[in-house]
Amino acid sequence: MNPVRIGIIGLGTVGAATVELLNTNANQISARIGRSVVVTHASVRDPSKPRDCDLSQIELVSDPATLVSHPDIDIIVELMGGTDLALKLCQQAIANGKHLVTANKALIAEHGNQLFAAAHQQGVAIGYEAGVAGGIPIIKAIREGLASNNITSVAGIINGTGNFILSEMRDKGRAFDDVLAEAQQLGYAEADPTFDVEGIDAAHKLAILASIAFGIPLNFKAVYTEGITKLTAEDVNNAEKLGYRIKHLGIAQRSEQGITLRVHPTLIPQSQLIANVHGVMNAVRVESDAVGESLYYGPGAGGGPTGSAVVADILDIARTIDADAQQRVPYLAFQPDQLNDLPLLEIGAIESAYYLRLQANDQPGVMAQITKILGDLAISIEAIEQTEPAPDDRHATIIMLTHRVTEQSMTKAIKQIEALPTINGAITMIRVEHFNTRQSS
Repeated sequence: MNPVRIGIIGLGTVGAATVELLNTNANQISARIGRSVVVTHASVRDPSKPRDCDLSQIELVSDPATLVSHPDIDIIVELMGGTDLALKLCQQAIANGKHLVTANKALIAEHGNQLFAAAHQQGVAIGYEAGVAGGIPIIKAIREGLASNNITSVAGIINGTGNFILSEMRDKGRAFDDVLAEAQQLGYAEADPTFDVEGIDAAHKLAILASIAFGIPLNFKAVYTEGITKLTAEDVNNAEKLGYRIKHLGIAQRSEQGITLRVHPTLIPQSQLIANVHGVMNAVRVESDAVGESLYYGPGAGGGPTGSAVVADILDIARTIDADAQQRVPYLAFQPDQLNDLPLLEIGAIESAYYLRLQANDQPGVMAQITKILGDLAISIEAIEQTEPAPDDRHATIIMLTHRVTEQSMTKAIKQIEALPTINGAITMIRVEHFNTRQSS
């Protein structure tokens, strides 16, 4: 059979790793799919720049538009990042009948609906496994491995930068800004870390996971997003003392009322597996009716892991490149005409337990005022701890864990408590999740 010919847009860390993996494991790849896969062309900004891969058989060009219209390229691999130019190039590639592989989660989360519609019309495949959780094959696991299951919840640590920062804050008691600076030095965080620390990167990934889990169109704008920049070492330590760990989670849940999509710091019991994922590692927890709880763990970024996911998509497409398009796995797990516009609920509708930290005047009657507000809103307290103020300080720190209640009620309670003259400053609120676990015999 003729080789499958690849054109890569972008030869950075992931692009170079993709080329090297295809070269190093060429014999194994050919044995698996029954034909060879070769990179014939690549688009780079500077063709004279040294690359961490063998370029002897690759024609380098500086204009990526020449790749998407090249008659001798079967699959376009988009690894340039961004959404504007990448979207135009991918649209043109699809229009020209090219199959597409991308690691661009922002592109899929924000423009996937239109790209998939165009690809469906043209009968071409789109692979995007590398866009979520790097080397963890979570897209394939949910889309294919759990295809017979009714999935009710997906929750994950899907940004390694944020997880590294929180791990360092917990293990070494370091401040957020200090750890962020180290993450930038180590290359875990960009010079502008906004996408990572404010949860935007995780929100892109969560939108994708929710779509394939629940059969809904991609809707990045519906994801409630909260970052980790306001977390303090004090909160991380308090969580540890209470038997919890703080993780920056993306959570998608389905109920009878609808679907909630949210990214925010979360207290998780230390006994749960996902609470013990540290450093730059990723993990995704899926809850479904037949399997129950399953956890997928591994490196979420880096050239090797992400390149592995890119090559896996290339091989999937290469296996079926000559097959009827109707025989391929649907882009979003469900047939395009079977996607449902299920209700997407606002953050106020979720039900959660809560961690509260507040500063109050050290005087009689303060706790009675706080507990009355909570009681009037049917919010019960699971645990409470008060630290004595320093000799020169008139304010005591109060830590509370509540039982489950709607966020709307909790938000109302916090506003009322903050309005008390005995309360000093804003209240810190962090959601608490006790994921259901089902033991199998």
